[in-house]
Amino acid sequence: MYSITHEKPQSFYTTYDRKESEVRLTHYCPGCGHGTLHKFIAEAIDDLEIQERTVFVSPVGCSVFAYHYLDVGNVQAAHGRAPAVATGIKRSKPESIVIAYQGDGDLAAIGTAEIIHAATRGENITVFFVNNAIYGMTGGQMAPTSLLGQRTVTTPMGRDPQQEGYPLRICELLSTLEGASYLERVALTSPKTYMKARQAVRKAIRNQVEHRGFSLVEVLSPCPTGWKLQPLQAWKWIEDQMLPVFPLGVCKDVSTSRQILPPARPALPTSAVAGILDLAVPSPPQAVADEDATVPIETKEFKIAGFGGQGVLFMGVTLATVAMIEGYHVTWLPSYGPEMRGGTANCNVVLSCHAIGTPLVDTPDILIAMNAPSLRRFQETVKSGGLVVYDSSVIVESSLSKEREILAVPAAKMAHELGDAKVANVIILGALLTKCPILKRAHVLSAIESSVGNENLRSLNRKALEAGRLYLATAG
Repeated sequence: MYSITHEKPQSFYTTYDRKESEVRLTHYCPGCGHGTLHKFIAEAIDDLEIQERTVFVSPVGCSVFAYHYLDVGNVQAAHGRAPAVATGIKRSKPESIVIAYQGDGDLAAIGTAEIIHAATRGENITVFFVNNAIYGMTGGQMAPTSLLGQRTVTTPMGRDPQQEGYPLRICELLSTLEGASYLERVALTSPKTYMKARQAVRKAIRNQVEHRGFSLVEVLSPCPTGWKLQPLQAWKWIEDQMLPVFPLGVCKDVSTSRQILPPARPALPTSAVAGILDLAVPSPPQAVADEDATVPIETKEFKIAGFGGQGVLFMGVTLATVAMIEGYHVTWLPSYGPEMRGGTANCNVVLSCHAIGTPLVDTPDILIAMNAPSLRRFQETVKSGGLVVYDSSVIVESSLSKEREILAVPAAKMAHELGDAKVANVIILGALLTKCPILKRAHVLSAIESSVGNENLRSLNRKALEAGRLYLATAG
């Protein structure tokens, strides 16, 4: 008879596929602290019974290979962006336990903004920050945490405060932020410090389980290869060199006294979002004429482009606002140059009866081009069989794609005849919604008028929308 007294955590994979010839060994260098920290995290996941709802977020650096070892949900983030990705996952799936795992070259350099803002918002996530005072994976360059006088590939004479500044103390920095609940610095240098690190890891994850807000554990970890030291020498280097600069201990802990945070609130209905954002909301639907009946859509993607001042962004906002009120999922993403008027501008609009995965529109169903450069730039991106709408009074084009349907509207000329060139965009909308009756024109007009305070302008916009409709009706 025998009994197992020690075994690998259940949250670890049985074998590791990073090194095909040695599937029971990690790929980390001898003496590296990553493997030890992985073990502490896996043990905490097992003990708290959260394996099935844990998501690990790891960005660029040695930390990126955590997905080879931890048998949980894994997402790889761009360099420095782990807190932002973790925030998105946690807010979209609040029942999940989200752990961001980052090195110092990642979190304290390119990712400084992300970690600061996640902490100040008090995001209910857990962050493990591996500080080895160097860029370990990419060859040993200076990191924001490198010590004064420390020789690295990029500071061969030692870090000079006049040249490279001083080491960045992340725990002390974040401790000034009200949103941070728990911040502790631990080390991996001896059995005693191992026990402290294990306890800190467990507490940081438990805080998230109990909805106590943002927790971060900074781990002073040996990097023998980057430091060009033997493993035991690396332990001693942390104790002799790093601890005076990065003292161990709890920097902040208000997690036990902080009121337990409720899970993230559910998504608001679109009508509530319109009110919060002070969007122009059409009046409640009234009797709509038969000719204003709409055709339901699955998804419609628009690219609207022109010069600044042509009402490009206004068209996008109007489409998005009305679609939202009519019950569609909606995104509107503007893009414009620095000029207030006369610069380039475009926006992406997506209307869908399904959740929308991205606001970016690379291959629109419909392109609205208010000037020639926009038509030339975007017409080939329109889906085959899609629709290209352009202002034919300012654009003379002979090389239009035969694979797309074309709708030419002399909007600028018509607007001039109405007495104001600014309503060319509304004329385009009137023609488009006659060609593609996906939204009720009555609601579009109500939305436009809600954003216009002057009665003369309201009357002008009514005439412009009707002019667009009549142009298409009479043109066949």
